[in-house]
Amino acid sequence: MEALRPGDPRQVGSYRLEGRLGEGGMGQVFLGSTPGGRQVAVKLIRAEYAEDAKFRARFAREVDAARKVGGFYTAQVVDADPAADEPWMVTAYVPGPSLRDLVARGGPLDPAGVRTLGRGLVEGLAAIHACGLVHRDLKPGNVIMSPDGPRIIDFGIARAADASTLTATGAAVGTFAYMAPEQIRADEAGPAADVFALGCVLAFAATGRGPFDADSIPAIVHRVTSAPPDLGAMDPGLRDAIG
Repeated sequence: MEALRPGDPRQVGSYRLEGRLGEGGMGQVFLGSTPGGRQVAVKLIRAEYAEDAKFRARFAREVDAARKVGGFYTAQVVDADPAADEPWMVTAYVPGPSLRDLVARGGPLDPAGVRTLGRGLVEGLAAIHACGLVHRDLKPGNVIMSPDGPRIIDFGIARAADASTLTATGAAVGTFAYMAPEQIRADEAGPAADVFALGCVLAFAATGRGPFDADSIPAIVHRVTSAPPDLGAMDPGLRDAIG
């Protein structure tokens, strides 16, 4: 966690902000506390996007989507105000490093650890898909390795599977190295896209790199759409299961 910066808010709704947890394309995430002292994660949409009707609608949909998903493998929504001048959402705070940071610090997981991670993520995705939702941005940075198992976070671009997309025509949303080919082509992306991303995340956990990693976005796009995944450094038993 980083300290709050001089321009950061100190209060959002009834929640006192204590530090910065991270930031993404749509907004910033802060560690906050309830009036009773319980720690929460507060997601605040960026000021420059708050006046954009499309971004505001996407944020409102994120809140609706996240409220539907329960289970032990996601971060539960506590409160939200999509209509605020700067819309915000509060979720339960999940302690622990992201999978990305865990692997960066300690190296790849052993095969047993990858299998345990996989079982947890499968259960989390099943809960998401059972609500008619598609996460669409599953990646190592969106998996928190909490003491009681992995948690899938950040429904920043999740959308109801039966709803029309709010992104511009032809725009691909997500993180390229973990996106399914249909997402890169900006085609309809259903639950299968999350399953594709799951395989990429597990490959990262097992090897320390994504199976389609490359030096540039065009090279990544080419590999995802035209080349097999690079699983050469993976344990053979895992390779058969993931590949």
